[in-house]
Amino acid sequence: MSIYDEMLALAEEAKSAAQIVANLSSGIKNQLLIRMADALEAQQSTLQQANAKDLVAARERGMATAMVDRLTLTAERIKAMADGLREVAGLPDPVGEVTSMWLRPNGIQVGRQRIPLGVIGIIYESRPNVTADAAGLCLKSGNAVILRGGSEAIHSNSAIGEILQQVLAAMDLPKGALQVVTTSDRDAVTELLKLEDQIDLIIPRGGEGLIRFVSENSRIPVIKHYKGVCHTYVDRDADLKMAEEICLNAKVQRPGVCNAMETLLVHKDAAAEFLPQISKAMKKSGVELRGCSAARMIVPEMAAATEQDWAEEYLELILAVRVVDDLDDACAHIRRYGSLHTEVIITNDYNASQRFLKEVNSSVVMVNASSRFSDGNQLGLGAEIGISTTKLHSFGPMGLEDLTTRKFIVLGSGQIRS
Repeated sequence: MSIYDEMLALAEEAKSAAQIVANLSSGIKNQLLIRMADALEAQQSTLQQANAKDLVAARERGMATAMVDRLTLTAERIKAMADGLREVAGLPDPVGEVTSMWLRPNGIQVGRQRIPLGVIGIIYESRPNVTADAAGLCLKSGNAVILRGGSEAIHSNSAIGEILQQVLAAMDLPKGALQVVTTSDRDAVTELLKLEDQIDLIIPRGGEGLIRFVSENSRIPVIKHYKGVCHTYVDRDADLKMAEEICLNAKVQRPGVCNAMETLLVHKDAAAEFLPQISKAMKKSGVELRGCSAARMIVPEMAAATEQDWAEEYLELILAVRVVDDLDDACAHIRRYGSLHTEVIITNDYNASQRFLKEVNSSVVMVNASSRFSDGNQLGLGAEIGISTTKLHSFGPMGLEDLTTRKFIVLGSGQIRS
């Protein structure tokens, strides 16, 4: 069987299963997710044995430390995967919700009702927890899902998928509702992207190269998230101690993820005091700083930033630093170099915070909080399928509602159009 035929058969199976999943009751879907969560925890050793194979291969290939971290399944992360499924199970089911209803002069009632999208293809890299997160969100929202992780996590993803499919089978539900592509052949992705009659939406998660490849080759609608160039702007009226804590968390806690801070902007009136303070703290945490000329006049040991640095998603312990004239200058920098992901202002000036919220149109805009909160779980979505940095049909972290669409429903009592 060719790769195309293999992917077509898989997609046809998913399309058939989607009809069943779309009509499951909330109770059955919640029970399914809870049993899946229990199964992941019960088989922790199996998952870590599979993950160990991926980690050995990653280190042999010289994968960057931050990327190895994204790949690693610790006991804590397995528990987090399970807890994410339980949290999704506890969320309101969007399927069938009537979001609005209005009466027309002729007596018909018109409404909008949420329905699943159908079959969703997820193409992702490195992070095996995506397998469980995506499965939970897609199934709860009534969709079938096809999961194609990167070759670097093939053992981990296959193990997670097998455990979740065992639960589907135990509940007499179709395995086609949740499928993991187990071949590492890149042609599998290319062939999946041709199946517009079977797959309704593609969501790529990973580096900019992957997203651009998928966007350029897909016949299916794609939710894009090219990269996370996240900014933190320290205003002149900021609490500098709070600013230091937020900036350290945003850069250092997990530098290899898309919501980590990549550029620090500092108001010129705060720079003389704040830059030496934050530079010392960042250096202690192993962060390399690359600054503009004004920043380097205050902290000479900073490396010189280039034009490329301002648009760079490092995903490692490197931080670009720029001194800006004011809020307008900070917003202009974000508009020019940002990726519509997450932007933060640290300030005690209410008017400045409200201007920032209004004028910065990234998918998540924050006041006095770390960019690391730009995450579906942290924002109360239970888990996220990804973060959309395009405005159609979803923008920002995507939860259950973003995996549905709305149809019109019309209730009449015999009306005919004249």
